[in-house]
Amino acid sequence: MPVRYVRKTVGLLGGSFNPAHDGHRYISLQALKLLGVDEVWWLVSPLNPLKEAKDMASYDRRVAIAEQVSNHPRIKVSRIEQEIGTRYTADTLEKLRELYPDTAFVWLMGADNLTQFHRWYKWRSIMRAVPIAVFARKNYALRALHGKAARLYRLYRQDPQNARDLAFTKPPAWVFLPIRKHPASSTEIRNKGLFKTGE
Repeated sequence: MPVRYVRKTVGLLGGSFNPAHDGHRYISLQALKLLGVDEVWWLVSPLNPLKEAKDMASYDRRVAIAEQVSNHPRIKVSRIEQEIGTRYTADTLEKLRELYPDTAFVWLMGADNLTQFHRWYKWRSIMRAVPIAVFARKNYALRALHGKAARLYRLYRQDPQNARDLAFTKPPAWVFLPIRKHPASSTEIRNKGLFKTGE
């Protein structure tokens, strides 16, 4: 049974945001609507451990673009990982829970991230730390739902109809949300030359 004892609920969308785009905003708006969270925080990573630094724009530039793209009073762009010096999601979540004990967090990710979630540092600790909302992304739904993380934690998968209770559900708990897929991709934007990381 969900326990509602917190003052605020926050969806956490982590990533390189290299660059931020309307797909990030779309997922955030869906989180506000479907999960009923009070805010969504974009955690701009100083350096994603699974990505190469040479392909990364400067941190300040990525944050600045994220602030332009977010364009919503309940979507906050955060430098928290830079400020507290964490590189891994597991460590960031541990620190956030210390800093904001009255806030219930939900980790937000696209289905493409669920396919490789088992490669994340201390990924099982992340599953035990916060509920997770997975959003459908083009061509990844089937692969994600048959991936290692989804299979190992299949008994903890929640019904999308109960998504608004997710923030109050004791982890491990996760939900797959079959939203309309947004076409935007940071990789494609870079590959088409629409975002020069060296500028």
